[in-house]
Amino acid sequence: MSVQPRRARVAVVGTGAIASGGHLSALRAHSDRVELVAAVDVDTERLAAFRGRAGGGVAGYTSLGGMLDVERPDLVLIGTPPALHREQTVAALAAGSWVLCEKPLCLSLAEYDAIAAAERDSGAYASVVFQHRYGSGAVHARGLIARGELGAPLVAHCQTTWHRDHAYYAVPWRGRWDTEGGGPTMGHGIHQYDLLLHLLGDWTEVRAMASRLVHDTESEDVSTALVRFANGALATVVNSVVSPHEVSRIRVDCAEATVELTHLYGHSNDNWVYTAAPHVPPQRAAAWRTPDADVPSSHTAQLGVVLDALERGLRPPGSGDEARTTLEFAAALYKAAFLGTAVRAGEIAPGDPYYAVMHGGHSEWSPAR
Repeated sequence: MSVQPRRARVAVVGTGAIASGGHLSALRAHSDRVELVAAVDVDTERLAAFRGRAGGGVAGYTSLGGMLDVERPDLVLIGTPPALHREQTVAALAAGSWVLCEKPLCLSLAEYDAIAAAERDSGAYASVVFQHRYGSGAVHARGLIARGELGAPLVAHCQTTWHRDHAYYAVPWRGRWDTEGGGPTMGHGIHQYDLLLHLLGDWTEVRAMASRLVHDTESEDVSTALVRFANGALATVVNSVVSPHEVSRIRVDCAEATVELTHLYGHSNDNWVYTAAPHVPPQRAAAWRTPDADVPSSHTAQLGVVLDALERGLRPPGSGDEARTTLEFAAALYKAAFLGTAVRAGEIAPGDPYYAVMHGGHSEWSPAR
């Protein structure tokens, strides 16, 4: 008789909207593999409401350390404001728990390297929530590009043009360098350009501009970048929270085909479109169609991959160097925008002002309109 594997014991830290929505849905979808044992929040009313939605058996704590000491969970899901991510992730790792944390995992490359050191000391792993990588359409497109079936990647566009009103920035931690790490470059567009990097591989050079056009925030509300990839492809990246017509879009023009993704906050197979070059035979183009099985991009999809890695004791996707590359891209974009110069991969190292903080010491930056 086969023995069913033990369900992973999971704790949620931060019980606001993202935990009550994406994380709780993901846990329910994987209820055969996980047991939600605890939730942590400093707001006792919010904590009680979450525990009510989660059902019986979920212990409540107002202290992360107290929860870790008592519960010793296998996996901690972190959905608190960004300034808390590094400290909470390191604490969970030190307790031997794996971590799946909302983006950004931390606010600087220095903080990321502190998390990497905590991983090495503990043997546990920390992943960042970049759920768009894990939809079946993205998995399929990445495979086609990596195998060269669409020809060499040549030109790409990555667009996150969203709209956030003044009430959105009334939340005290938003739009501030020390609590959010930046503007839409860190808090909004990071999902799309993470997927772009996932599709195209290593980037080598970034040139950028950024500005504060509408909102009275410390950080930018628009940023744009030109990117060169190691494979020779060139790309544009736009991150905005001042765009009335909201859309998230990635387009990659390869020698044999264009692949396009258009959505807003999540994609399914139907959001991906392939257009063959005129010389490509129809039967070849037919082989590019997205798979029949449709796995939407979601916390559910990513949690499944993390659980697979946890059960095998292997580093999960979306952690380690993979996640650091995306954060380094954000730092390079800011450095390029502040200094008006090209920034190359690998140049932001300890001692560089942009290694410690995304604004590189320009916290009062207010570029000309």
